[in-house]
Amino acid sequence: MWGVVCWLATAGALLSAAAIDPAHAALANYGGTWQVTRKNAPAGSKPEELKNQCTSIGKYFACQQSVNGSVTGLLIVIPTAQPGHFNTQNVLPEGRASGKGELVISGDHWVFSNVWNQGTKTTRYRTTDVFSNNNNHIHFEQEESADGVHWQATDSGDNVRKSR
Repeated sequence: MWGVVCWLATAGALLSAAAIDPAHAALANYGGTWQVTRKNAPAGSKPEELKNQCTSIGKYFACQQSVNGSVTGLLIVIPTAQPGHFNTQNVLPEGRASGKGELVISGDHWVFSNVWNQGTKTTRYRTTDVFSNNNNHIHFEQEESADGVHWQATDSGDNVRKSR
């Protein structure tokens, strides 16, 4: 067991020291610790802390995400043949994948989208992130739609980087 732990630690150090795949260069901006303030947060609540521990692994880019110290999932991002377009997959802590999504990056605008088919009902989700202040600030808007045409805002807010 100790040998596996040592191998994983060595592999992790080598991966973090390796050059990032050019297709992943923009994705590296997502890493770090962020203070998240939501518009729809209950009155008097404190901002959340989002931590994205990210790395480039061959064709894949992945971020383990934690909110207020609790791991919430692993975001896996895979480039497509079209520059700035990626497929995404979230893996929850119990190992269940939540379904394929998409990410489109156009400059400082990132749009994450996915679809949840519940059998008789399909809901589309979209989160638009706008980076500013040397990529240390993200304003986000979250929306959902039943038809992919008419969108309703569900939340918005700001992420401010606390550390890389």
